[in-house]
Amino acid sequence: MTVIRLGIIGAGAMARHHIQQILKQTDTTQITAICEPNKENYHKAAELFERAGHPVPPCEPDFDKFLKKYAKHIDAGFIITPHNQHFPQAKALLEAGKDVLVEKPMVMNAKEAKRLIKVRDKSGRVLAVAFNGSMSPTVRKAAEMLRSGEMGAVLTVSANVWQEWEQFTRGQWRQDPKISGGGFMFDTGAHLLNTVADVLGEPFTEVAAFIDKRQTKVDILTVAIARTASGALITIHGCGAAPVTDSDVKVFCENGVIQLGVWGDYLKVQMRGEPHLKPVNLPPSLGVWETFVRVLRGEIENPSPAENGLRMIQLWDAIKKSAKRGGEPVEI
Repeated sequence: MTVIRLGIIGAGAMARHHIQQILKQTDTTQITAICEPNKENYHKAAELFERAGHPVPPCEPDFDKFLKKYAKHIDAGFIITPHNQHFPQAKALLEAGKDVLVEKPMVMNAKEAKRLIKVRDKSGRVLAVAFNGSMSPTVRKAAEMLRSGEMGAVLTVSANVWQEWEQFTRGQWRQDPKISGGGFMFDTGAHLLNTVADVLGEPFTEVAAFIDKRQTKVDILTVAIARTASGALITIHGCGAAPVTDSDVKVFCENGVIQLGVWGDYLKVQMRGEPHLKPVNLPPSLGVWETFVRVLRGEIENPSPAENGLRMIQLWDAIKKSAKRGGEPVEI
């Protein structure tokens, strides 16, 4: 089958993580060019190609020039840049006729998300958000179990994510709200918000929240309660000043309990009458890029479309609005 020619937009630490994985998939993908304004980031990315024994792709620091120079030589773009660059870059790639995978959060706000969906629809191209959870077998299985009715109605959800985020993002763009759009809950916490929304598969109708910035410019600690259209009650907890990283989402249903990680890293189920949670054995996740490749080849439906990005941001916007009002409930 045809190898996908890929343009990598951004070559920072997260981008280099993705590049390492993509370099193992040369039967499906060829990284043709890179857009990265920081010379040190590009050199570090180049070292990954050299160690893997692959030619180092050329770099164009300016995105507009990159698109003019390499649009004819790429089939898709993978955007792994600061959050405020996602919308203009994804829009330009779609309008150039390219399929797009964009790191989370998809864009900065709901207005941008709706505009981008319109651009996608007009272009006819594929747009996906790199949510590890939505693209994992575990989240897809959990969603399937809830949709099938075997678990009964969802009663409550307890969703938690914690990380040493404030400490390792000090002095970086992630703590600049003009660039990042938010702090821990909009960055790492985006996985939590998306996984909960994806598994439940229904709109949130009401949210009340509190945020603690802990002497920074962005959210570090966030707690929220929410209600869905069916009446399920949700608690959301994000701690960006923890000494370790982990997550835990429990969905309490009429017939049992589902537990999973926000990155799709595990799934456990306990049905009525069973003594404890049992792991559900599933194939390992292919990762976001290889999953996207399968979408492009028509082998699977897009498990993380732009609608996921919009839904996650609408929930985040409501959390911010409620927190600004001192925890007053906000309707979505």
